[in-house]
Amino acid sequence: MITQVISEVVACNRARYGALEPLVGAFAEYLVRRGYAGVTVGNYLQCASHFGRWLTSQRIALDHIDEATLHRFLTVHLPVCHCYKPSPRTLANLRRALRNLLRMLRAEGVVPPRSTPVSVFVNEELQLFDAYLQDVQGLAPATRLYRLRYVREFLIARFGWGPIALECLKPEEICRFVTDRAAGCQPRTAGIIGDCLRSYLRFRRIHGQPTEPLIAAVPRVAYWRLAALPDSLTDSELAGLVSSFDHTCPTGRRDYAIVRCLVDLGLRASEVAFIQLDDLNWREGTLRIAKAKAKRTTLLPLPLETGRAIADYLRFGRPRTESRALFVRHRAPHDEPVGPSLVRNAVRCAYARCGLAQRWTGTHVLRHSVASRLLREGASLKDIADLLRHRNVNTTTIYVKVDLPRLITVALPWPGRRT
Repeated sequence: MITQVISEVVACNRARYGALEPLVGAFAEYLVRRGYAGVTVGNYLQCASHFGRWLTSQRIALDHIDEATLHRFLTVHLPVCHCYKPSPRTLANLRRALRNLLRMLRAEGVVPPRSTPVSVFVNEELQLFDAYLQDVQGLAPATRLYRLRYVREFLIARFGWGPIALECLKPEEICRFVTDRAAGCQPRTAGIIGDCLRSYLRFRRIHGQPTEPLIAAVPRVAYWRLAALPDSLTDSELAGLVSSFDHTCPTGRRDYAIVRCLVDLGLRASEVAFIQLDDLNWREGTLRIAKAKAKRTTLLPLPLETGRAIADYLRFGRPRTESRALFVRHRAPHDEPVGPSLVRNAVRCAYARCGLAQRWTGTHVLRHSVASRLLREGASLKDIADLLRHRNVNTTTIYVKVDLPRLITVALPWPGRRT
């Protein structure tokens, strides 16, 4: 039925698509394949019609469409648009439709892949550095993204479009870049900028360049890792959080199972998003974490409440899909796993429902809450480090500061005061 309606819309509006006329059918099939409703598909086709006529008036070829073209259409043409109807003018709707169109054009090979506005020299250097971060250091994609970002800024600022010649760099140039870039940043962020440059200079040293003086010139930012107390939710706040989900709808069951993984196991948002059906072993009661931060596979015991929440979602909430991911999207585009952003958004909505939105926004506080709760219940630091998968038990020592009953037993009396 949806396909028939879409075919009629395409046939009626084919003459209105301008430069996009040859691709109307492919775009409609692309949207249907990704699970969009018939009304949404028709609306997105009208948005494509508006954009196609504008492309024709501006004499822009199909292979020249990119993010800059979309931005120009939305910010320059749309505010003064007088195109004849149907010409949707809702900014958010047009943006979503055109992003899908651009993805389809790149998937079909009509538009070349997204290019980075850097020189060939910088681009090749970043590719080599990224391979080093992934294959040698084994860093997670998010960590690599940060390091590439600051190294890219440094290389562009120093070498521009020319070749990269580290032998021409002076230590004061390294120091000046870090201090200028870190102006106005938090101490932790400023320290990350310096860490990224050190990592890149060590990479170049492995390739035979004497970068020791440059590494020594990278300024260090004063930051005391154990100075602050770890944030955590109280038991009553955690109880309110897990009871704020609607178990009568599929999305509520999915989000409840997601939060149980965070609250009971202390997983990171990305680890929850990457769980596969094959990672669950129901007979042994274990959960395998294969895509962890340190790229090590870990087997964790599956708590009873967590297992019940996941089983309830699999039986009554998870849509039919070919994806092997445990948690999948319930809205178009279908047949795709959830991402870390959806996990964070599920927790953020739960905070809002139970009145905690003013205090908390992220998911990492739930990881801290797991460690604090286990410490209060008498678990050792080694047990907590194993559950949170800390490579060094010293990372777990920050939670000792919140164990007030044990600290009282070892605290010395204030000078001059009777015990």
